[in-house]
Amino acid sequence: MTEDGQSPTALDLPMVAPLPEATAKYFAICEDKLGLVPNVLRAYAFDIAKLNAFTALYNDLMLADSGLTKLEREMIAVAVSSLNRCWYCQVAHGAAVRELSGDPVLGEALVMNWRVADLSPRQRAMLAFAEKLTLASARIEEADRQALRDAGFGDRDIWDIAAVAGFFNMTNRVASATAMQPNPEYHGAHR
Repeated sequence: MTEDGQSPTALDLPMVAPLPEATAKYFAICEDKLGLVPNVLRAYAFDIAKLNAFTALYNDLMLADSGLTKLEREMIAVAVSSLNRCWYCQVAHGAAVRELSGDPVLGEALVMNWRVADLSPRQRAMLAFAEKLTLASARIEEADRQALRDAGFGDRDIWDIAAVAGFFNMTNRVASATAMQPNPEYHGAHR
C-alpha cells in the first residue's frame, strides 16, 4: 500500500508484512534519498524474492559503472517508455531526467517526442537505436551498431544501451498490465 492506503497497482497483491529487515532498510534509504518509496517497489513487495531480483537488475543497469551517464540511461528509459505509452515510467523517469539534466523542457520533450529535444548527435544515435530496439528489435543489424560506434559508443556501451532499453520494454509492459500508478510527488518534481 502507498502512504495514502491505496494499492500501487490494480491487483490485490498486498506487501509482505512485516517487511523483512533488509527490505525495510532499503525502503528507508529510498525515503531518505528520494523523499518517497517508489510505487514500483511497493508493487513488487508482495514477493520479496521478486522485489530483490527487480532492484538488483535495476540498480545494476541504472546506477552501476557504465560508459553511459546516469542521465543518458534515464533518457533511454523515458524514450522507450514514451514509445510504449507507459504511464508510470514516463512520469517517474521523466522526473529523473528533469532532475539530472536541470532542464524541465528535456524531460517533457522525451516524453512527447524525443526527436524535438535539443540533443547531441551521440544522444540522438543512442535514442534512435533504443527506438528501433523497442519497435522492431528483429531488424537491428550491424549498420545500427556501427551508427552507435560512429557516434562515439564502444561495444560495452552498445550492450548497456540494449540492456537498459530491454529492461524498460519489460517493465513498461508489467506496469501497464497492472495499472501501476506513479507516486504523486513525481508530477511536480524538478520543474
